[in-house]
Amino acid sequence: MKVSVITVNFNQPAVTEELLASIPLTDTELEIIVVDNGSEKDNTPQWQIKYPTVRFIRSDKNLGFAGGNNLGIKAAAGEYLFLVNNDTEFTPGLVDKLADVLNEHPDAGMVSPMIKYFSDKNIIQYAGYTPISYYTCRNTCIGLREKDTGQYDNIASPTAYCHGAAMMIKKEAIDKAGLMNEDFFLYYEEVDWCEHIKRAGYEAWVCTSAVIYHKESVSVGKKSKLKEYFMNRNRMLFIRRNAPLFKQLIFYPYFILLVVPRNIVEYIKDKNYEFIPMLLKAVWWNIVNTKNSKNLGYPINNIS
Repeated sequence: MKVSVITVNFNQPAVTEELLASIPLTDTELEIIVVDNGSEKDNTPQWQIKYPTVRFIRSDKNLGFAGGNNLGIKAAAGEYLFLVNNDTEFTPGLVDKLADVLNEHPDAGMVSPMIKYFSDKNIIQYAGYTPISYYTCRNTCIGLREKDTGQYDNIASPTAYCHGAAMMIKKEAIDKAGLMNEDFFLYYEEVDWCEHIKRAGYEAWVCTSAVIYHKESVSVGKKSKLKEYFMNRNRMLFIRRNAPLFKQLIFYPYFILLVVPRNIVEYIKDKNYEFIPMLLKAVWWNIVNTKNSKNLGYPINNIS
C-alpha cells in the first residue's frame, strides 16, 4: 500500500518548503507530489535539486485548487491519495492513522484528520462537518474555534464532509466518482466532491487521533475580493449541481433576497466597498453560465 501526498503551490515557495520539512521524505512508502500551479516564478528546477525524492509538476497556468489537485491526482501512483494544503504541517503518525481508517473500513472512501490552527495549536479548526442544508447551503463545522480539552479525542467515524485542507482518498473511490469539478476553481470543490464520492457508494470519515496544523488562507488571504467572489459564486453552483429542483427553488429566493442584501450591508459597514461588485458578478456568473461552463466569467487576475 502506497500513499501519494499531493500539495499545490501558488506563489508561496517558502510556505511549501515548510510543509515539506514536516513530511518524512525518506519514507519509501510515501510518494510526494508538488504541483506548482502557475506561480509567477517557477521554483521547480531548484526544488528538484533540493528535494530529489519529491516529484514536482509545473503548470504554466493557474488551474485553481481543483485543477491543480487533479493534475497531481492524474500523476499519482498511490493506492491512497492524501491531498493537503501547502500551508499545513504534518504531525507524527498522521499518514499511518488515516491510512488505517481506510484499510479497516471498506465503506470509507475518504478521511480527514482533526485540523488545528497553526497559530494556536490548542484551538480546533475541524473535527467533522454536519450535512449542508440544500435550502440555505449552510452547515456547521464541528469543533470550530473550540479549545481542545479532549472533547473530540479518539473519534473515527463517518462525517458529512471531509475538509479540503487535508483529506486522504482511496484511488478506487476517485475512479468511480471522478475528479474534482474544475468549474469551482476555488472553494466548495471538496464539498461537491464529497457529495459525489458518497453517491458512488462510499462514506466520508474523520479521524481525530490524526492531527494536522493549518495556517489557513495563506495564498488567498482571510478577506479578499477573490475569496468573496468564489465563495458566493460557488455556493450557488454547489446547489445547482447537488440539490433537488424543489430545494433549489427555495434556495434561490433565500440567497437573492436575504443573503445578497445582508452581505452588501456588511460590506458597507466594514467599508469593504470593493466586495460589492464581486458579489454581484458571482450571482451574474450563475445566471449566464447555466450549464456549469468552465468559463470563469471574470478574469482571476482582476479579482485578486
